[in-house]
Amino acid sequence: MQLQMIGCSHHDSAVDFRERVAFTNDQIGTALNEFRRRFPDGELVLISTCNRTELYTTADDQGSPDRDAVVSFLAEQHSLPADDVVEQMIYRSGHDAIEHLFTVASSLDSMVIGESQILSQVKQAYELACQLGSAGPLTHAVFQAANHAAKRVHTETDIHRRRVSVPSVAVGEVIPEVFDSLVGKRVLICGAGEMGEETLRYLIQAGANNVVILNRSLDRAKNLAEAFGVQHAPWETFLDQVVQADVIVGTTSATTPILTAQQFESIRSRRKDRVLLALDLAVPRDFDAALDEFRNLYLYQIDDLQAACQRNRHEREKEWPKAQRIITEETKRLLTDLNHRATGPVIKRLREQAQQIKKDELERLLPKLELLGGEPALRSEIEKSLDRIINKLLHPPLASLKEDAAEGHQKGLVKALRELFRLD
Repeated sequence: MQLQMIGCSHHDSAVDFRERVAFTNDQIGTALNEFRRRFPDGELVLISTCNRTELYTTADDQGSPDRDAVVSFLAEQHSLPADDVVEQMIYRSGHDAIEHLFTVASSLDSMVIGESQILSQVKQAYELACQLGSAGPLTHAVFQAANHAAKRVHTETDIHRRRVSVPSVAVGEVIPEVFDSLVGKRVLICGAGEMGEETLRYLIQAGANNVVILNRSLDRAKNLAEAFGVQHAPWETFLDQVVQADVIVGTTSATTPILTAQQFESIRSRRKDRVLLALDLAVPRDFDAALDEFRNLYLYQIDDLQAACQRNRHEREKEWPKAQRIITEETKRLLTDLNHRATGPVIKRLREQAQQIKKDELERLLPKLELLGGEPALRSEIEKSLDRIINKLLHPPLASLKEDAAEGHQKGLVKALRELFRLD
């Protein structure tokens, strides 16, 4: 039995196709249950995120689906032609499938290398398969090993420690330069789109507990605020909110600055010279560049933040070889373990069979030796000779079996040995 994977990601498929083969949480549960019904002896773990859909299944001659069966199964789940699935999804098996999973779990295959979310998504996919009974001995071993490999990459390299998105750099690297803590600081987020939402997530993780969202559409600001348990206010109160703010974040799609130097001058006295950190994440820019001339106002614009992101990406890339070595080591370790499990029982049974033949022959021969006055030393030498004959006869096939197993191709020789020596 070996692992096989069929899937697609942002590396090899367009977004429109990825959308067609993606699974919602409810659809994943339905697919796992249908797979169990159709392939009772097979195993399946299904990973589906915004950037990838991958099915990890077992493949053997005893009830698990082959490649074509998995393709047909996936195509049926989404009412797609099987040819479309074959043309736009990649297939890996054995060593390649295991190494691919380890690479995915370690976030080396992610759109943003080193992002931490993918390991959680892989673990959730495995846990759901366990709950619904579609995981089994092989997928248990592989996914637990993938978790171990990912943790090694996380702890033994710096690939996760450099922030590479604009909001994460803004919150994780810029804010600490100005404020020791966000607790109690008034944070004003202008814009309730994707950038605003992502920034809000990082702010809450960093301890922000006094956040207000402004958006030209009040309903959109209200919905985002309620989703995260923060405040919202009408857009018309913008300048009053700036007066109260310690941090202001611009993420709107406005075509002209929402805060000019003249506007800030008009409210500056009301702020009583308190420090204001302005993070402009918008394109076009939300904040007038001239704001940087005011004392106690620290302005960081999108170009500054993107330059920091690029430097961090470069630092992450330098960690790639070290992370890849860990993946290679852990893949080899797992394959060795799996191959031992596969070949161990066959080797043991073959040796037991040979020893039984030796025992039977000795029981037939020794009474004759006693009649001829054979010495005990002679009996010992005969037994040793038979052992040497057994070892010499078994060494070539067992050595070939171990070598083949080390390359992940033990299935054919194991089956051949079982049939040749009738070990079953």
